[in-house]
Amino acid sequence: MDNLVDMSPDPILAAEPGRVVGLVGHPGLGLTRLGLGMLAGPARLGPVAAVDARGWLSPAAAWEVGVGPDRLVVVRCADRSLWPRVTAALLEGLGAVYAEVPAGVGDAVLRRLAALARSRRSALVLRPLRGGLPSGLAHLRLEAVGVRWEGAGADHPAGRRAGDGRHRTSGRGGR
Repeated sequence: MDNLVDMSPDPILAAEPGRVVGLVGHPGLGLTRLGLGMLAGPARLGPVAAVDARGWLSPAAAWEVGVGPDRLVVVRCADRSLWPRVTAALLEGLGAVYAEVPAGVGDAVLRRLAALARSRRSALVLRPLRGGLPSGLAHLRLEAVGVRWEGAGADHPAGRRAGDGRHRTSGRGGR
C-alpha cells in the first residue's frame, strides 16, 4: 500500500543502520536535499559520504540540512563501471552513504550493495538518476510527486528554493 506524505524542508527521516532507502522521481523535486538530510543523524556519530554521479552536488546543500562540514565526504564518480567499487568502499568504512546511481547500473550490482550495507550495518540512500530500483531492494521507498517552491523568486527558478515536498512512500519502512 502506498502512502502520500508531506516532507518539511528539514527532513524528519534519518538513515538507519543496515537499511536501504530508495529516492525516486524527476529532478527538481527536492530528492537530493531529502537524501542529504537523511545523513544528518548518522553524521552526528561519524563521517558520512555522498557519491555525486552528476558532478554538481554542492557540500553547502548538505550543510544546510545539518551535515557538518567536518563530517561529509563528497566523492564524484559518474563512471558506471567504477561506481559500484567506490560506493562499496564507502559502505565498508562509513556509517551512512547517499549515492546517486548512474544510468546503466544493473539490478544485481544494486542488490550486492544493499546486502553489503545490511551486513556492515551502514545506511544506504540510493537516488537513481534514471529509472527506479529493483523491487524489494529498499526498506523504504520515497517517490517524489511534487514540491512547493518558496522564496522571493518562487515563480522563477533562479530565485527559488525547495519548500515542502510531497512523497509517496512504499516498502516495509513506509507503513
